[in-house]
Amino acid sequence: MSSDVTVIVLFALAGFLLGGVYTTWRTARPVSIALAVCAALAAGGALAWWLG
Repeated sequence: MSSDVTVIVLFALAGFLLGGVYTTWRTARPVSIALAVCAALAAGGALAWWLG
């Protein structure tokens, strides 16, 4: 897998997880916070991969 494809996939995963945060915020806050943490990790990993 190309480095550029990996970065794009990680950013897409972060966006998907942020959509889950938006959807679950009112009904299940602990799940929503866990999804936000995972989204931050995916975005951070994408940035680290891209800059590294």
